[in-house]
Amino acid sequence: MAKKDEYYDVVIIGGGPAGLTAGIYCGRSRLKTIILEQGLVGGLITSTEDLENYPGFPNGIGGEELMNLFYEQAKKFGVDFKFTNVKKVDFNENEKIAETFRNIYHAKSIIIATGAKPKRIGCKGEEELIGKGISFCSTCDANLCIGKEVYVIGGGDSAVEEAIYLTKFADKVTIIHRRDELRAAKSIQEKAFKCDKLDFMWNTVVKEIKGKDKVEAMVVENVKTGEKTTITPKEGNDSFMIFPYVGLEPATSLFKDIINMENGFIKTNENMETNIPGVFAAGDCRVKPLRQVVTAAADGAIAAFSAENYINTLSESLD
Repeated sequence: MAKKDEYYDVVIIGGGPAGLTAGIYCGRSRLKTIILEQGLVGGLITSTEDLENYPGFPNGIGGEELMNLFYEQAKKFGVDFKFTNVKKVDFNENEKIAETFRNIYHAKSIIIATGAKPKRIGCKGEEELIGKGISFCSTCDANLCIGKEVYVIGGGDSAVEEAIYLTKFADKVTIIHRRDELRAAKSIQEKAFKCDKLDFMWNTVVKEIKGKDKVEAMVVENVKTGEKTTITPKEGNDSFMIFPYVGLEPATSLFKDIINMENGFIKTNENMETNIPGVFAAGDCRVKPLRQVVTAAADGAIAAFSAENYINTLSESLD
């Protein structure tokens, strides 16, 4: 079956905070815009139950709720959405193309906002047990923690926030961190240290996760002494849950050898311009010092502004 050709001013790849904000700005500028998103709108932040540091919500707001507001606002300004996976891109001089299974989207400009995904621990047995006791989404799988012990791997904002959240369900939550102090914001640390159901295992890394259809044991190692310990389920249980939050990996493999990158993250200037004219990047997929919803939204706004300026220069060259 022949693929259908569709034509837009701007194609945005990715529907997280950066992509949605870019869509809002492009839509308001009366640019014909579509957002291509392979999953659900909102990205990783939809799994965060309580977002406390997004401006305008002094009492916090759920990540999913906030992203739904972004989504509704983008639709209000006429942005189209297609929930599909981009298989191929072609960023030639005169036209930009994003190709899906059924369609070929032609655009004057493209904004890449593909975000990032959770990093794996990288230990033996991890891949085999993902979805069988290893989860990267506490909101999704919190109900599976009821009556169990839970281990959260990591020491940053996400790890500590999710560990606090999981104490509402699990009998006990332990944070395993390779250092002797957390990297999370001080306000988050204060909440964690006040939580009676939260424990800490310092200077420790996970070496192996064991089990067949569930997590039955975990081998950890103290990085200072080299001592290894095998953790097993508490009495009365036959398994426990593990939630890794050890960083993010950019979702940029589609653009490898096409766009300039650094450790897989897309390099841009302050205008979100990549090395290819008319192609911009925004949000967690690009090289940047801080990855938060507010900075992703800012990136998206700048990328949309830059895309509009680029499209205007194209029109002027034809006059």
